[in-house]
Amino acid sequence: MKKTPTQQIQTSLPDLVDLRVDPSRLAELKRLANDLPEVILDPGRLCDFELLTTGVYSPLTGFLTQVDYEAVLDRMTLASGEIWPLPICLDIDATLAGGLEMGQSVALRDAEGFCLGMMEVEDLWPVDAEKEALAVYGSLNAEHPGVAELLARDGRYYLGGRIQAFSLPIHSDFIQHRNTPAEVRQQIAKLGWKRVVGYQTRQPLHRLQFEKTIQAMRQAKANLLFLPQVGLTQAGNFDHFTRMRCYQQVAGQYPPQTFLMNLLPQAVRLAGPREAVLHMRVGRNYGCTHFIINHNHACPGRDSQGEFFFPHGRAKELAEVASQGLGIEPIAFGEMVYLPQEDEFRSLDAVPGGSQTLSVSDEEIQNRVRRGKPVPEWATFPGVISELKKSYPSPENQGLTVFLTGLSGAGKSTIARVLYSRFLEVGTRPVTLLDGDIVRRNLSSELNFSKEHRDINVRRIGFVATEITKNRGIAICAPIAPYERTRRQIREAIEAHGGFFEVHVSTPITECEKRDRKGMYAKARAGLLKDFTGVNDPYEAPENPEIRIDTTDLTPDEAVQEILLLLSQQGFLGGSGKGGIHEA
Repeated sequence: MKKTPTQQIQTSLPDLVDLRVDPSRLAELKRLANDLPEVILDPGRLCDFELLTTGVYSPLTGFLTQVDYEAVLDRMTLASGEIWPLPICLDIDATLAGGLEMGQSVALRDAEGFCLGMMEVEDLWPVDAEKEALAVYGSLNAEHPGVAELLARDGRYYLGGRIQAFSLPIHSDFIQHRNTPAEVRQQIAKLGWKRVVGYQTRQPLHRLQFEKTIQAMRQAKANLLFLPQVGLTQAGNFDHFTRMRCYQQVAGQYPPQTFLMNLLPQAVRLAGPREAVLHMRVGRNYGCTHFIINHNHACPGRDSQGEFFFPHGRAKELAEVASQGLGIEPIAFGEMVYLPQEDEFRSLDAVPGGSQTLSVSDEEIQNRVRRGKPVPEWATFPGVISELKKSYPSPENQGLTVFLTGLSGAGKSTIARVLYSRFLEVGTRPVTLLDGDIVRRNLSSELNFSKEHRDINVRRIGFVATEITKNRGIAICAPIAPYERTRRQIREAIEAHGGFFEVHVSTPITECEKRDRKGMYAKARAGLLKDFTGVNDPYEAPENPEIRIDTTDLTPDEAVQEILLLLSQQGFLGGSGKGGIHEA
């Protein structure tokens, strides 16, 4: 992907691929699909299927074959030499892979079993997750959600081939903003736009982002095609219904007939510089001549050491190299700050020495809204804050989950029952107790106690707690939940809707064994029980729980008091005179 001095930005738009089958053949192909092996598309691959089908991912004609996959990893091109920065792959389990042969077809279905299309098996090969993670993310750090998702594919296979699409995934929301690239190009032509700057985001439009788009439009002498990402986004992001209402509030800030919005059902990969190039490719397919690149483009934030996952400026460098081959010009922004004296946003490197500057990240605004704290007037628009508060009220009106984790015998269940009673005593929100034994009897009775099934049980608890929190109730969970990755995923899902408080009941194993009336620890040490947490299966202690409680010398009431004080301090129990819990 090298550019030469003779290369110029292309003026003609690239051809678009449309993978939908001819209506005259649809009935026949659907009948054939009934007898084919099935591949169920997960939410991320469902997004890929839609973008492949409608031409957003042109020139791809299906999920990558191995030769294209290897070229993408090594050179960020397809085997043909066309720029393509990220692998768009369909992974399946080993059992299904073992029954497939080259040349046959599979039926592609959604989670409800609806057949969306067929795919010819052109290639099948084992996933090398570490190789892909190093090529795409430059790291094996599982703190990065994209790396973690990739590493979870170990033992699976990639299936590549051309798609024949019967229909698209059904969307019943914001239909007027769900257009294909061909339809958007028609709109642009009708408006008479010659120069179009694209902007893609998975966040609300605050004043900083608005100023970037205005500056980019002025620099490029172009109109704006706004492409909000509404597919599978990063855990913790605002839902797209809330964001769309925010976008509609800001749309009126642009001059008439200079702003066009179209939803992009794309799954985020958070691949930083490579994803910036993919966004440019997508923007060009929609008809953009320019594209905005942020200084931390498609970055999930910082790792546990406080470092960004990708080097500053790398997205800009890669975008500039790719621009010639893609026929689209990047407009890159460095870090920007607010100058209160001038009431404007400016690039940090353009700020005069000694000037007062302010800054607030999208994440900080999001956290302030969810905690019921004020957001500075200079940071966003009043209409945006109003919409965010509708979906995310102050903490005392949000749902929340108290997630107790610890060894068997640590005291989780006892604390959970006392806490349950205290919340019922207050009576401000519905409360549900999801104790490990209760869930086992009523939700997971078919599961055994293998490592895999214990993890499935915890994930079920997390799912139920998420639904309770989403509906502004209180969930109290008390499983052992030994694995940090699973707990982290549950936290991310719940924090998108309300409060999550991880309570590590850190009672030492020696004390837990003293309380073991059933003799489970003794049986495990004697080899009579397999995969018993703390003995022959590890317990991964939480790294950063909201609170740690050792019940060795602490009564259940004292432990609950610590939890309630924390919840009150965070605003989830209200203040004095607001229905909070008070102690004499």
